[in-house]
Amino acid sequence: MRLSRQDELMPSFASGSPATLEFLRNRRSHPAITMTEPGPDETQIRDILTIAARVPDHGKLAPWRFILYRAHQGKTIGESLAARYERDNGPLDQDQRQKELTRFTRAPVVVGVVSMAAEHPKIPVWEQQLSAGAVCMNLLTAAAASGFASQWLTEWYALDDEAARYLGAREGERFAGFVHIGTPTQPPFERPRPELSQLITNWAEAE
Repeated sequence: MRLSRQDELMPSFASGSPATLEFLRNRRSHPAITMTEPGPDETQIRDILTIAARVPDHGKLAPWRFILYRAHQGKTIGESLAARYERDNGPLDQDQRQKELTRFTRAPVVVGVVSMAAEHPKIPVWEQQLSAGAVCMNLLTAAAASGFASQWLTEWYALDDEAARYLGAREGERFAGFVHIGTPTQPPFERPRPELSQLITNWAEAE
């Protein structure tokens, strides 16, 4: 008897995946400034993005898209961002200028996740935005599972309309963030995590 695809998948779901749980318990973000070559190749990028796109998506709208930035484009992007930042904030000191110039040169690949959330007769904009956030988290997880360091950043240029347009956002779109992907040069460091007991309550009907 030939098993259906659903039947083939059922045993793995039923038995669970301790290795996956352990991976998720230990996943860490790496500061983009600590990344180096190599980054994912084209096949790996496509696989990572395919996984990233497997998120809850009410109405199957796919209200997000990806923009890829390569390290060799980073210098040009950095010069534009530095000029934009200086125009709005005045002359930059050496450290701040270097920070702006290297925004997109720290990692071999940067993926911009663009939220395309828009008014819809049935699907709230908030749900569409949450879906874009889920894409960013899936992207981080897929990159880490592929053996790369990753970090999800927004920074000022994600919220600045002119800078966002320069980086590829269209009318009505906004960046959910930029995910930097590369090879780590140092072990990730743990940061304090929330105390779970302070985050959980049990619902009780009001009297």
